[in-house]
Amino acid sequence: MDKILAMKTIAVVGCSAKPERAGHYVPAYLQDHGYRIVPVNPGHKEILGQTCYKSLADIPFPVDVVEVFRNPAFVLPVIEAAIKIKAKALWLQDGVTHPEGERLATKAGLLVVSDDCLLRRHRRRRAS
Repeated sequence: MDKILAMKTIAVVGCSAKPERAGHYVPAYLQDHGYRIVPVNPGHKEILGQTCYKSLADIPFPVDVVEVFRNPAFVLPVIEAAIKIKAKALWLQDGVTHPEGERLATKAGLLVVSDDCLLRRHRRRRAS
């Protein structure tokens, strides 16, 4: 967990423009705490003041962590894309799991966390 929290560039798949959604306020919090947030959402051109990309493959620079706010039924292609772009870690937010995809990511060398909240973990680390 500490290794992932030390990484600074986070692509957020399912990043939302709606402030009330976790896909917005979690990356906004991380951005406020020094992380470079890279929104990934094909429905937007910009979120959180950052260029929004249609897919992980469209990001023209290296990404450390792929954070996912998507329904588990749609997560496997995201995991495969995270492996393909050579991300270092995969973070599946609360309620998001995909055992097969998690095994693929781990086998490919990614650090993997599932069904957990990056904001909550960051706050706990800062409090300790």
